[in-house]
Amino acid sequence: MGRMKGITLLWVLFSSWTIQTQAQMRISPETVQQWANAFGKQILALSNRYSGAQLLQKKYKDVEPIIKMVEVDGLKMVKEFAEEMENMLGRKMKSVKRLAEIAEDADFYHEYNATLQFDYYNSMMINEVNEDGNNVELGGEFPLEENEHFNKLPVNTQQSVIQVPTNVYNKDPDILNGVFMSEALNDVFISNFEKDPTLTWQYFGSSSGFFRLYPGIKWTPDENGVVTFDGRNRNWYIQAATSPKDIIIAVDISGSMKGLRLTIAKHTINTILDTLGENDFVNVIAFSDYVRYVEPCFKGTLVQADLDNREHFKLLVEELQVKGEGKVKKAMKESFKILNEAAAEGRGSLCNQAIMLITDGAMEDFQKVFEEFNWPDRKVRVFSYLIGRELTFADNVKWIACNNKGYYTHISTLADVQENVMEYLHVLSRPMVINHDHDIIWTEAYMDSVLFNTLAESLLLMTSVAMPVFSKKEETLSHGILLGVVGTDVPLKELMRLAPRYKLGVHGYAFLNTNNGYILSHPDLRPLYKDGKKLRPKPNYNSVDLSEVEWEDTEYVLRTAMVRGESGTISLDVRATVEKGKRVVFLKNEYFYTTINETPFSLGIVLTNGHGKNVFIGNVSIEEGLHDLTASDVTIANEWTYCETDIDPHHRKLTQFQAVVRYLLGKEPDLECDERLLQQTLFDAVITAPMEAYWTALLLNTSGIDAGVETAFLGTRSGLMRMTRYVGVEKRVAKKFLTPSDKENIFTLDHFPVWYRRAAENPAGSFLYYVPTEDNTQVDGGVVIAITSVTVTVNKKTAVAGAIGVQMSLEMLEKRLWSVATQANDTDCSGVDGLCPLSCTDNADINCYVIDSNGFIIISKDRTDVGRFLGEIDGSVMSQLLKMGMFKRVLLYDYQGMCKANTHSASGARPLLSPFYNLLAALRWILSNFLLFLLDFNIYGLWHSDHFVEAKTLFHSSGKKSKGGNLQPCDTEYPSFVYEPSIKETNSLIKCGRCQKVFVINQIPDSNLLLVVIQADCDCSRQYAPITMEPKEVKYNASVKCDRMRSQKIRRRPESCHAYHPQENAKDCGGAVAITLSIMLFLACLSVSTLIRR
Repeated sequence: MGRMKGITLLWVLFSSWTIQTQAQMRISPETVQQWANAFGKQILALSNRYSGAQLLQKKYKDVEPIIKMVEVDGLKMVKEFAEEMENMLGRKMKSVKRLAEIAEDADFYHEYNATLQFDYYNSMMINEVNEDGNNVELGGEFPLEENEHFNKLPVNTQQSVIQVPTNVYNKDPDILNGVFMSEALNDVFISNFEKDPTLTWQYFGSSSGFFRLYPGIKWTPDENGVVTFDGRNRNWYIQAATSPKDIIIAVDISGSMKGLRLTIAKHTINTILDTLGENDFVNVIAFSDYVRYVEPCFKGTLVQADLDNREHFKLLVEELQVKGEGKVKKAMKESFKILNEAAAEGRGSLCNQAIMLITDGAMEDFQKVFEEFNWPDRKVRVFSYLIGRELTFADNVKWIACNNKGYYTHISTLADVQENVMEYLHVLSRPMVINHDHDIIWTEAYMDSVLFNTLAESLLLMTSVAMPVFSKKEETLSHGILLGVVGTDVPLKELMRLAPRYKLGVHGYAFLNTNNGYILSHPDLRPLYKDGKKLRPKPNYNSVDLSEVEWEDTEYVLRTAMVRGESGTISLDVRATVEKGKRVVFLKNEYFYTTINETPFSLGIVLTNGHGKNVFIGNVSIEEGLHDLTASDVTIANEWTYCETDIDPHHRKLTQFQAVVRYLLGKEPDLECDERLLQQTLFDAVITAPMEAYWTALLLNTSGIDAGVETAFLGTRSGLMRMTRYVGVEKRVAKKFLTPSDKENIFTLDHFPVWYRRAAENPAGSFLYYVPTEDNTQVDGGVVIAITSVTVTVNKKTAVAGAIGVQMSLEMLEKRLWSVATQANDTDCSGVDGLCPLSCTDNADINCYVIDSNGFIIISKDRTDVGRFLGEIDGSVMSQLLKMGMFKRVLLYDYQGMCKANTHSASGARPLLSPFYNLLAALRWILSNFLLFLLDFNIYGLWHSDHFVEAKTLFHSSGKKSKGGNLQPCDTEYPSFVYEPSIKETNSLIKCGRCQKVFVINQIPDSNLLLVVIQADCDCSRQYAPITMEPKEVKYNASVKCDRMRSQKIRRRPESCHAYHPQENAKDCGGAVAITLSIMLFLACLSVSTLIRR
């Protein structure tokens, strides 16, 4: 027993001694400072030697007396850019006008022939052969050749093709007559392309369903072999065919609407929603015994029909369930009330107004409702959709539409939905057609992932210009027959080339937005997200508001001015980010903006105050410049436009470098080149030429290259780059660095290299070090970049001429740090207050880190720490640094985030009441579908089974969940951390329960780095959680969320509106589809239906 007490006493004494030792540990600040200074001298010498930065700075300093410094006039520049864009877009509009004129003339002289036989090039059939090796019907040999202008797709620039959706019979008389008539467009397509070689796809979407596309391509169906593309569903068609509209969708959810009827009704709602755009307004109400809003937050109002709201409605519609008795009159009253109040208060589109009534029957007397709210002016059209096979109430439902200038359709199957919904567009287009108002429309930004299945095309943002095509025949004038819509696409990256990067400076950029305030093009627009290994468009990619990207514009001053089409300028202090949001840069930006005439778009440019607004001009002879430009180590930005290679087909295979050289040599005098950019490029080539000799001399030096130094490189404001590889590719750690695929580190259409952008905000002569990241998760821990800026100063005005640096292996820097940060065992430790001898490698109870000015680890004993934020590794030390003010936290916001969706979601499915109910439901479904098949069955349907394919496709796709369905758009906030350089060094003690942690931090001179030495044997993880940079979703309570959804920012309405014409033939209001059936079959259907419903 006594022996045990003795052991216990020894243990207590040992523990007490251990705690005292930990509490008394000291890390000598003087020693850490010596290490920091020594390491700083070594890496500065390495960086200077192998980059040649001092030589390049001297070369630019030498020419300061002969160069001219000019301050950029931002407002003048933005107006010049806008004028060029206006001219470019004007050429597209002229092309579309020519197509519309020829199409209308061709129809005017065409006589309809119901028995017409005509073979055409069907895009699905071309170059297809049957089992005998013969061309299939509507196919034939159709030459296709890869074309640079069309992203190397195989095309035929001498012929257009016809695409017909799977649910439309490709030899229907209407199709054949329309195709035959529109053959006249072929010559115009070719002529347009010759007049404007920058044109891309030209097309005619017919109201009968076919789509004529130039140049001709081979159409690829989806994985089910189905062509779902229908030009009439596309935004360019819908916007051109109709004026802006306010729509109330009123759907019957009474008990009689259960089963297949409700499924058809939901699909009808979704199809109507798909016909709306950002210039339209909408709400959806459901009615039975009472009226309820599908989204209670939208009660009594109209909301903009942008992509966000449309998708929101679709989700809510899926949750609808049937009950009660349908009271159509109540729904009509509520719908009229919403529309009338909107018109009176100046809300909504202030143009067309319509109610979409979706029901399986109406028994009430509606006349008084219409007399009170809509007659005699009938400003609100009512479109009625009778759902299901029963025609008992068809006359009532049709009466509603016909007496309110609408249109009645009968929808009995899912396959009927698409064609019947489209009818309302043709009715709304009547006033415009009768008046022959050819309004040109421009769409919002979109990706045509339906039309093109190649990544290059489908993920390309574009806008379309389109114009309606009318029948000019006198006999059909009052009917207002819309023949279709012609249009052409404009890739937005081609439009943005007219605002060249080099004119805007390292942090400058240009952007476009629409009359609704949505982004058309912006370098910070991120329309795609990663779903596994695939890139997919975000659900709301084309309804991102300007205020969500330029979020420092908290008062919407910039947004309001641009939406209103004004010209002007404002200044904003912004927190910009580099390296995909990892690092924050504080800038003072000046925004200059103006409108682009004849379009709904506004253009803005951003120039950074200081160096971003200064440009220097120097002259050299072409001979001298060309000599240095053609050196082996020189490249220029291939995505920039030094010379226009897309006008002449012979120039399309030239790289920008080849085009510049041929132009300067006089071999291609017809090339259109940017003389100012060429002047800057030649000047930079001459000034930077000595670097080639400098780097070569180092390579030839007998002392050799320090192991680990891999690449020296520079870039200038003109997009010129020089580079020398000190070691072969097989020995390089960074094999991808500065290759054409390394988009972050080369000049692109959207941005300067990331090292250039970072260097620009660092003092010239002081090197900035960082570990490059491939993306937000993968870190190449084996590479370090050292970079510094090169500037010129004239009359106290400074401009950034370029950036120069060296890429080294991390292993080399690690060895140099460990050799410095170690005290020998025989070190004289007398008089040293702290651990002695001190060593980063030999002392297990200390951890040493080199971090950068944003807190990211550059060097650590544990290689897996490299590239990570120090706060993740040691939250206690970062917390203390924040508390002491050595680092500060900067909050950033991302309004284009994607967050995990809530796993709980309401279901629109009927609850499973009992096994008997399930069996009865299954039986009913089988019998119903069998009887519907019998009703649909006829010789035409047997011969042409295409009609059944669409229903099958739609039914299956409606229940299919997207693979990316676990992510949804959200707002997030995340921190960035910035070192406060006024605090050069510090040390501190952190109390962590039974131990105390000591650390010392010291700035490494002439760099953005800090050396941190931390006591390792005191665990503070219980008291201090890791500090991460992970984004957090911004949660809004129900009230705030509703306010945000209802709020409508300032927008500019389209100038034209065509809602009424006195000559309109409102008697053409639709009718039931003729169905031939036997009385016995009908009675059988009725009996079975009644039996199952009981």
